[in-house]
Amino acid sequence: MISTLKNAWKIPDIRKKINFTLLMLLVFRLGSSIPVPYMDKTIIKSIFESSQGGLLQFLDMMAGGTFSNFSIFATNIYPYITASIIMQLLTIAIPKLEELAREGEEGQKKINKYTRITAVILALIQAVGYTLGLFSDALVVDSNLQKVVVVVTLVAGTSLLIWIGDLISEKGIGNGISLIIFVGIISRLPGSLINIFKLIRIGELGIIQVLIFGIVFIAIIGVVVALQEGERKIPVQYAKRVVGRKMYGGQSTHIPIKVSMSGVMPVIFASSLLALPQTLALFFKGGVSEWITKYLTPQGNIGVWIYSILNVLLIVGFTYFYTAVQFNTVEYAKNLQQNGGFIPGIRPGRPTAEALNKVVSRITFVGGLSLAVLASLPIILSKIFSMDVNFGGTAIIIVVGVALETVKQIESQMLMRHYKGFLN
Repeated sequence: MISTLKNAWKIPDIRKKINFTLLMLLVFRLGSSIPVPYMDKTIIKSIFESSQGGLLQFLDMMAGGTFSNFSIFATNIYPYITASIIMQLLTIAIPKLEELAREGEEGQKKINKYTRITAVILALIQAVGYTLGLFSDALVVDSNLQKVVVVVTLVAGTSLLIWIGDLISEKGIGNGISLIIFVGIISRLPGSLINIFKLIRIGELGIIQVLIFGIVFIAIIGVVVALQEGERKIPVQYAKRVVGRKMYGGQSTHIPIKVSMSGVMPVIFASSLLALPQTLALFFKGGVSEWITKYLTPQGNIGVWIYSILNVLLIVGFTYFYTAVQFNTVEYAKNLQQNGGFIPGIRPGRPTAEALNKVVSRITFVGGLSLAVLASLPIILSKIFSMDVNFGGTAIIIVVGVALETVKQIESQMLMRHYKGFLN
């Protein structure tokens, strides 16, 4: 990875893209320090302290500290992620959206436009909930206009983040939305480590507990790397064809089917959906809030198991969904047949599609289940050892997965540049 980055830095075009990406991420971090007007930060701080390391700290870690600071990016990028989930599900359910998805680049632009509009609507709902609900005690205003200013500022912050993410994807390196989440998580890591050392020093945490979690985290990193790099190679043979006086085909190759074809997106989607009932618990008081906390959040003795089961089911489900979107076995088998290719021992056409579907289903189950277990394991261990660990499996999977995907994009761009140089 380090050698790849060094080699990429020597290439002017790629260096320019890396610099642009870093500049956009710097804008994100600077914006994270700009406070929303008419909000009392001392009251917000006390609300976070009273949550005792629960959901608020987790959301704040995933948002890179923008939540506890209640900066202009407090609602973060998650309304866009939720909107993406909604639009992808609607694409299957609504025929017109399915037609747009098949139109290629132009259709995808329209779907992206609808996704952004949905994200702004969700950000507006979330901003109103934070301003008039969760943090209403911190609101220092004299008129309704000032309340509108607070809400508009939060929605504008999310809109700006969406724009920054799109710019990074278009003109920079890597997936912009994933990199924003990546930087947000990484920015909280030093503070989390310092807090752990402080707890060890005052005797609230045992060294054995920290070592167990350290080993688990290292193991998670290793397994995530193995999942990202692992692939199943299906052999493909191309039939010989005579065109004029020349013979074409006859060569052997393979179809590389990755174990984790969907990357870290199922983990991000699952964590976003599971945050919804927990977020609702923050706005309700009394019996409803206590019920949600007890049964649907990791803070409850029963909830930690229900949350973990739901997390596993959602990650596995989204892994299948994302894989089906990215790798259409019927279309792949059709293209293979049209080009004179076949899998040895399997007839072209429908039997090939069924064979590919069988292999993809098995690999996807292994990849999705592995991601789900890795994401849920630290939550269960933290409950067993009575240890508040916000930087859990979900965060590690996202960080490692995004880092690997970004490096692969750099490698592919370097490879394309070498091919272009060779052809020219």
